[in-house]
Amino acid sequence: MKVKKFLAANMQEAMQQIKKDLGKDAVILSSKNVYKGGILGFFAQKKVEVIAGHDPDPVFRTMPAPKKERAQEILSETSLLSEMREVKSLVKSLREQEEADNLPQELKELERLLAEKEVQGRADILSELRELEGERSLQDLVLKASEVMAEKLAAFPFNGISHEKKYILAAGPTGVGKTTTLAKLAAESMLKEKKKIAFITTDTYRIAAIDQIRTYAGILNAPLKVCYTAEDVKEAKESFAEMDAVFIDTAGRNYRNKEFVQELKDLLGANDDTETFLVLSAASKYSDMQEIYLNFSAMNPEKLIFTKIDETAAKGSLYDFVQFARLGVSYISNGQNVPDDIMPASAKMMAEEIMR
Repeated sequence: MKVKKFLAANMQEAMQQIKKDLGKDAVILSSKNVYKGGILGFFAQKKVEVIAGHDPDPVFRTMPAPKKERAQEILSETSLLSEMREVKSLVKSLREQEEADNLPQELKELERLLAEKEVQGRADILSELRELEGERSLQDLVLKASEVMAEKLAAFPFNGISHEKKYILAAGPTGVGKTTTLAKLAAESMLKEKKKIAFITTDTYRIAAIDQIRTYAGILNAPLKVCYTAEDVKEAKESFAEMDAVFIDTAGRNYRNKEFVQELKDLLGANDDTETFLVLSAASKYSDMQEIYLNFSAMNPEKLIFTKIDETAAKGSLYDFVQFARLGVSYISNGQNVPDDIMPASAKMMAEEIMR
C-alpha cells in the first residue's frame, strides 16, 4: 500500500490533491488540523493534514469469487485489514510525535505531564489549548487542561444511587474492593437517606468474603442472605419484600472470562429492578478496563465506581475509560474506612483528581 501525507488549506483542497496523486480509489487513513509557521509555536496558520493510502493491486474483487477461492479471498481480506490497522497505528504514533515536536515549550511541558499521568486522549486536550492566545505558565495550562477534561467528562451523567430501583448490585473483577464499597453505599443509604436496608451475597467462593459482609451487616444491624443458587436469590428477594434497598455483593472472580459473567447473570436473573454499578480500581491499566467492561457488558452496567484512587498517581485511564464506556461515575473511593473514604463523583472533581 502506498501511503502519503497531504497538507492543504482545507479538506476540499486536500481531497483534490489526493485524487490527483493517488487516484479516485485512495483511502483516507486519518485527518487532523495542524498549525504551521508562526514564531516559537505562536501565531501559526491552521491547516488540514490528511494521511491517505492507495493499494495499486487491491485484493478486493468487483465480481464474486468462485466458492473454491472464497477461503483464500477471506485470508487476503483479513491480511489487508490487519495491514491497514498497522498503518493507522503507525500514523497515529507518528502524528502524536510530530504534534509534540511542534508544540510551544509550555505545551510540551504539559504534554509530558499528561503522558506521565497516562492520559491517552491528550492530543485533543492540547489541540484545544493551542487556541489560547499569549504565553501561559505551566500552572495556568494545567488548570485549563483540567477545565477541558471536565467539559468532556460532563457529557456523561454523574450521579449516585437513584433509589428508583430496589436492588443495588456491585460487580467487577477480583481485588477492587466491591464488598467494602457496597457497605459504604449501604451505610450512606441507611444513615443519610433513612432507608431500610438488607444485604444479599453471592460471593460464596471464599469464606472470608462471607465473614466480611456479615461483619458489615452486623455493624449496620441489617439482615443478610447468603445465596448459592438462583433459587436462593429468588427466595432472598421475597424475604426482603419490605425493605427499601437491598445491596447485592458478587464474587470477585476473573471477569475477563465471559463464562463467569454469564454464570453471574444466570444466578441473579433479570435485572430490570436492579441498579448495576461496575466497580474498577483506579490503578488498573486502560486496556484492562476496556476488556473487563466489554466482557461485563452482558450485565448492562449503568454507572461506574472507581476505587483505590489513593493508590496511583497515574489516573489518566479514568478520563479515557469514561469516554470509551460512555458511562458516568457515581463514586470515587480512597480508603478502607466504612462509611467514610468514599466521595460522590463529579466531572470537575474527576478532572482535578486526574491532574493533581
